Amino acid sequence: MMRISLLAATLLLTSLTSLASPRAVALKGTVVDVETGKPIPCRVTIRGADGKFHVAKSEGGVPYTKERGTSAEGHVTLTTHPFEIELAPGAYTVTVQRGKEYLPDTRRVEIADKPVEIEVRLRRWIDLAARGWYSGETHVHRPLGDLANLQQAEDLNVAFPFTWWVLEAFTSPQASNQAGGGTAAGEKRFVEVDATHVYSTRSTEYELFRVNKKSHTLGAFFILDHKTAFEEGAPPVRPVAKRAHAEGALLELDKHNWPWSMMIAPVMEVDLFELANNHMWETDFAFRDFGSPAPEFMKIEKDAKGMTEAGWIDFGFRNYYALLNCGLRLRPTAGCASGVHPVPVGFGRVYAKVDGAFGFDAWMKALNAGRTFVTTGPMLFVDVKGGVIEGTAESAVPLSRIEIVVDGEVTATVKPENKDNGRGGFASAIRGTFAIDASHWVAVRCWEDRPDQRPRWAHTAPVFHDVPGKPVRPPKAEVEFLLKRVEDELARNTGVLPGPALDEYRDAATFYRSKLELDR
Repeated sequence: MMRISLLAATLLLTSLTSLASPRAVALKGTVVDVETGKPIPCRVTIRGADGKFHVAKSEGGVPYTKERGTSAEGHVTLTTHPFEIELAPGAYTVTVQRGKEYLPDTRRVEIADKPVEIEVRLRRWIDLAARGWYSGETHVHRPLGDLANLQQAEDLNVAFPFTWWVLEAFTSPQASNQAGGGTAAGEKRFVEVDATHVYSTRSTEYELFRVNKKSHTLGAFFILDHKTAFEEGAPPVRPVAKRAHAEGALLELDKHNWPWSMMIAPVMEVDLFELANNHMWETDFAFRDFGSPAPEFMKIEKDAKGMTEAGWIDFGFRNYYALLNCGLRLRPTAGCASGVHPVPVGFGRVYAKVDGAFGFDAWMKALNAGRTFVTTGPMLFVDVKGGVIEGTAESAVPLSRIEIVVDGEVTATVKPENKDNGRGGFASAIRGTFAIDASHWVAVRCWEDRPDQRPRWAHTAPVFHDVPGKPVRPPKAEVEFLLKRVEDELARNTGVLPGPALDEYRDAATFYRSKLELDR
């Protein structure tokens, strides 16, 4: 009797469990290119009605999940193989994307009691490589072994994964490498995944959070494409910069409002400014009070929770403009820090115009020359000659506005035409002018008109118009802001950092002070 009772209880429990937890059902999918009909690499994101991510599996696929606070990301990047996942009955949203040049496909899928199979046909709305433009991302924290998958799935032509990463002041990146091991001497500087996808194997991030084993944040900068492994600790930073430039590497300023950023910009003679930085995500914006605050004169947008996403973007733009106005000719770039943050590789990217055949060195040359634009969505093609600005903005969704920026101020706003570009996208002509009787720098930026109201934008590199004896004169409020940032950090670091490091803050203060003395 006892055995029968146990059996009955087991059957009853199994029945109740089955009723409480509906049997999972398979969802299978393939993704093909509309024009060729062939399977293509891509990224697949699946979310339930509750917003929860469900990550599919695929042969050769790379799953990715990451959370930062209440913000989360979950997806799989495919090769050319189908994807599959077991899901409980219910409604799901499946989104398939391939970088910025294909129209995303988002569809609702109902799972009931039978397996579901879908075919997704992605359509390319623009072909940048055909015009000589190739995309890159300079801030990647993913394993080198995943890069071939990631770059092809995101159609990201050039990537810079960090092979060395140090978090402690005065410490050699080799001695304390948070990236899991750098490349060995003698290996190639880059790996060619295929004819149009390549990644660097020699890039280093100094991201210093501790001084003398105590919490004391300084900030971050990157060395891209150096020749040898760096042994130098920092600060001081000038010896690191000198060696990097001697090796032909490019120095990139990470987020503008790290504590030391406004010191290292002039002292290190930084080459690149991360205009699309690693706090800009496809998922929810999170960092509302990060780093040094924006000054009041910038009037950065805020709400009850702090700085808004639009405010954060504007803060980065305005800080960049202030440095340009002070004569620091930083070229803009983009980095997302996928691997650390809930964001796919290449969500923000920089496109560089390559002369001739594509290759790593040709792309680096174009990046350093500023033949670039940065984007989280739209595309910008602009020429500036003799005081005339002409070009085209193209996008997968209509644009809300196009803005011409001269010396950091929006001098004209162009209403987008949003004409059909013949491939499912939109195109708008750009034309504007600026005075050529004095020195100026000129850029163009544009914004998408999205149903979700998320700010997605593109921004060209600045073009400089130089007139001898008539330099750009930075607004006094900008210079005072930059100077105060440096002076405040000098005070905060006195007694903490050694003399040579403090001298670098004094040198930066002298640089900004000289801009106040320009004849106004």
